[in-house]
Amino acid sequence: MKKSKSVQKFEDIYLAGGCLWGVQEFIKYLPGVIATEAGRANGNSNTTQSDYDGYAECVRTTFDPNVINIKQILEGLFEIIDPYSLNKQGQDVGEKYRTGIYSYDSHHLDAAIQYIQQRTDSEKIVVEILPLTNYVASDEEHQHRLSLHPEDHHLCHIPWKLLHKYKSE
Repeated sequence: MKKSKSVQKFEDIYLAGGCLWGVQEFIKYLPGVIATEAGRANGNSNTTQSDYDGYAECVRTTFDPNVINIKQILEGLFEIIDPYSLNKQGQDVGEKYRTGIYSYDSHHLDAAIQYIQQRTDSEKIVVEILPLTNYVASDEEHQHRLSLHPEDHHLCHIPWKLLHKYKSE
């Protein structure tokens, strides 16, 4: 009898939490996160690098569902955002800095809705939960920006110590 080879299935969820530099720096260290990519989600048009009409800065988060689940990912996201602030995180203001959870997978969206509904403050939360309609990866200059340029951490709304809470030394 032949043994069947198990196939590793990773999943993607797109997380918006203000400036993408800090979100990427924090999220990439969550246990079970395999890869991150800075980008923009759910805009109004086909885009170029200079035209982000209606897009939210976000991080494509590839994770191993055998190690981390959606609830744990969202718990991490909620550590670094103000979920009651509309279109603003820290000093970053505008629609592109809105908070959101986007996915092609309806199970991810259902889990996000359930996560927020179970919170005692759910009626105050302004985090979008929507199907991903489009995504554009950021240019190389914006990928892993705070790892490559830690001197820019003062531009981020997330305190440096919190950014690396899950980083193993």
